[in-house]
Amino acid sequence: MRFEHLGAQPRIHPQAVVAPTAVISGDVTIGAGCQILHGAVLTAEGGPVTLGSSVIVMENALVRASASHPVHIGDHVLVGPMASVSGAVVEDEVFLATGTRVFNGARIGTGSEVRINAVVHLRTVLPPRTVVPIGWVAVGDPAEVLSPDRHEEIWERQHDLDFPGFVFGLDRDTPDLMTQLTERYASSLSRHSSDRRLED
Repeated sequence: MRFEHLGAQPRIHPQAVVAPTAVISGDVTIGAGCQILHGAVLTAEGGPVTLGSSVIVMENALVRASASHPVHIGDHVLVGPMASVSGAVVEDEVFLATGTRVFNGARIGTGSEVRINAVVHLRTVLPPRTVVPIGWVAVGDPAEVLSPDRHEEIWERQHDLDFPGFVFGLDRDTPDLMTQLTERYASSLSRHSSDRRLED
C-alpha cells in the first residue's frame, strides 16, 4: 500500500519489489533490487527515507524518518523481521538482525552487524565493521558496546544523550513531560488524516 503524505509520494524503482501488505508512506525512495516484505512499514514523517540498491526490509520491520531526522540506508543492507530504524543513517553492507532497534541520530558504519534484539541508541556512532552482540546495547559517540546487565553504565551514557530533548525538544525535568510529549507527538501524527492512498 502506498500513500501520499504531506504532498509527497513514494518513488519506487521499477526493479524493486514491494509486497502488497507493506506500507510505503510519503517521501520514500526505494532503489533498484530492493525487496520490501509483508507487513514492513516505511514512513516519512516530514523527512525523507532513502534506500539504496539491493536493500531487504523483512516482515514487520519499521523504517521511520522525522522532519529533523531523515533515514538513509545504503546499498546491500538487510533489515531483519521486526527491526526498527528511526531517524538514522545505515551505511552499506550492514546486517540488522531480527528485533534490532536503531534510534534517532545514530550512524552505523559500513559492514557492521547489529545482532538479534540489540540496540543502537540515540546519537550513537558505530565505526565500520562493528559487531553489537545479541541483546547488547551500543551507546554514545564514540560508541561503547555494553551487555544489558550493565544498566547503570548504559543509563549514565543514555541520560547525557537526552532522548526527550533530542527527539521531541522537551526538557527531561519537565514535571508533565509525558503529557507534553504525547500531545505534541499526537498533533504531529494527526497530519496523516489527510493522507491519500495511491493506486498500485
